Amino acid sequence: MTSAATTYPTLLNAALGGKRSALQSVLLAIAGTALLWASAKVQIPFFPVPMTMQTFVVLFLGFALGSRLGAATVLLYLAEGALGLPVFAGTPEKGLGLAYIAGPTGGFLAGFVVAAYVTGWFAERGFDRRLVTAAIAALAGLIAIYALGVAWLGALIGWDKPVLEFGLCPFLPAEALKLALLAAILPLAWRGVSGR
Repeated sequence: MTSAATTYPTLLNAALGGKRSALQSVLLAIAGTALLWASAKVQIPFFPVPMTMQTFVVLFLGFALGSRLGAATVLLYLAEGALGLPVFAGTPEKGLGLAYIAGPTGGFLAGFVVAAYVTGWFAERGFDRRLVTAAIAALAGLIAIYALGVAWLGALIGWDKPVLEFGLCPFLPAEALKLALLAAILPLAWRGVSGR
């Protein structure tokens, strides 16, 4: 049995053959922000609301990059948005910069940072190598996103409004699908990396 303190290489560390250089870490973070930007802009028809792959990418970045680089990558993405780059879903139509971040989705964006850290922490303890444990780790990341997102939304619009109907319930079917997809892909990716 392993202890909670035992850490393992992340998926990308294993794929790169060990430790990353500082340059590799910077390039991975920049690539991660580009992936987040793309995932925010592409909408997939889904019921009851269209789906983006943004939460999938946030969780994947945590699993693949680890807790610190995963969270740092999401922070870099938020910095890009804060500076006015149209990297978020609905931008520039729904605003740009800090005004967008302070709006209804601000809590979800903050939750992205926590989720990347949480899933990275679980990955560093080997949770991304098996379907069930990967699903548990991904669920913990999603809980972080939605806990902060719904709390912020409720504080912003008022708890007298149907906050859960606005900020949680419509997204649950899509999140369940993304969680299952991620939990299935990660062990397969590890088999591919281990088989090289």
